[in-house]
Amino acid sequence: MWFLGMDVGTSGTRAVLIDEQGRVVSSASEEHAPFRTPHPGWAEQDPEDWWRAALIAIRAAIAAAPEPKQQIYGVGLTGQMHGAVLLDKDGIVLRPSLIWCDTRTQPQCDWLTAEIGYDRLIELTCNPALPNFTLTKLLWVKEHEPEIFARTAHILCPKDYVRFRLTGAYAIDVQEASGTLLLDVTNRRWSSEVASAAGIPESWLPELFESPEVCANISPDAAELTGITAGIPVVAGAGDQGAGAVGMGILQPGSVSATIGTSGVVFAATASPIKDPKGRLHTFCHAVPGRWHVMGVTQSAGLSFRWLKETFFSGQDYDKLTAGAAAVAPGSDGLEWAPYLLGERTPHLDPEVRAAFTGISTTHNASHFVRSVLEGVAYSLQDTFSLFAQLGIPVSGIRLGGGGARGPLWRQIQAGVYGHAVEVLTAEEGGAFGAALMAGVGAGAWSDLDAACAQAITVAERIAPDPAWQAAYAAGYNHWRKLYPALATLR
Repeated sequence: MWFLGMDVGTSGTRAVLIDEQGRVVSSASEEHAPFRTPHPGWAEQDPEDWWRAALIAIRAAIAAAPEPKQQIYGVGLTGQMHGAVLLDKDGIVLRPSLIWCDTRTQPQCDWLTAEIGYDRLIELTCNPALPNFTLTKLLWVKEHEPEIFARTAHILCPKDYVRFRLTGAYAIDVQEASGTLLLDVTNRRWSSEVASAAGIPESWLPELFESPEVCANISPDAAELTGITAGIPVVAGAGDQGAGAVGMGILQPGSVSATIGTSGVVFAATASPIKDPKGRLHTFCHAVPGRWHVMGVTQSAGLSFRWLKETFFSGQDYDKLTAGAAAVAPGSDGLEWAPYLLGERTPHLDPEVRAAFTGISTTHNASHFVRSVLEGVAYSLQDTFSLFAQLGIPVSGIRLGGGGARGPLWRQIQAGVYGHAVEVLTAEEGGAFGAALMAGVGAGAWSDLDAACAQAITVAERIAPDPAWQAAYAAGYNHWRKLYPALATLR
């Protein structure tokens, strides 16, 4: 008995097969075409390319599985959140998707906030209007491409478009829907008030489901294309952060993950929706029914390191760069990095601020720049932990994920900056693994996600903060926090 999880990411789609013990059987990935940036701050992808990559990844994962091959009994999906896929009445894509990192919509954010009211919007959706959210992208299309808006009949997010192609169903989970700015997060239902104010017909919105709930079945056409048996159940799944949290076992209140991918996310499970009156944290429904989560987002986390490498150290690998950085003392001898390449979400909600190195002197070499980037990203994630402390959100344990969990130096830096022991899992398989666990719950292999994670997830290493590093980073963080106010004045 196997279960398939798929992650429709920004750079590619990954498919993972697991068995009924939660062990990975096989996996495969297919890259997407690079997203287009026709203007600064714009980011668009073609949904048809996601479907192309999904088919390749699914077939490759099945082909890579050992013999004798077993029946796939359930499918779950995850993927990049917030992207706006507009379809006509026949399910045909009307324009390229405005994806999560597209920040063109600040004027629409301002209009929506004025129309509904800042406090009222947070009361209704638990979140402020931000350029990343789906609704603000729809409002941009409404204003700038009215002929496209007039032909729209359905709205989906990226992974839900791939599910539509697999099943023909217009469906979404409440965790993903929380990032559209159209969901009443507290009550786990669409917000009629927000949709009405924005001029979005509720008939355009897909049907809502809890993440491990079966919402559709593989169609005969998709079965022929993928090799998955027609009629196999497909669960609602979750956005990348929700599914990633399931894959790391971040289910109970107090459990926290710090994941560094292209962006960086600090994610905490909560027993109830905790609203930040200033909107600095996202409050979403959890992939676990009846639970919620809060999260802070750094726009350019792993992206900062990749940008540094590709811009200044082309041809060198990450391990060599971090080996040099390990010889630099904590604090990088005063060199600091503000990781605002794409603006910043938490806690500043500022799409216009830009990145900077500060404190550069003749004593600094290439390794200082590498280490300062690793430290600057960790400091930016510490901003979220600072908000957790202010709002009384408990932190009983921190698990690391993504690229930030793979290198020993970045793990140790994070432990020092957060001032808390951090854990690394035996196999950190990401969101596709979490989606596969949800598929197993939907198919009845486990009673719920808690049972699935208890069987499938084990801790490989626990890293305590070095006391000297912790002291250095406490002082360093206090100084680093002065960077944003200074940079915000340079517009």
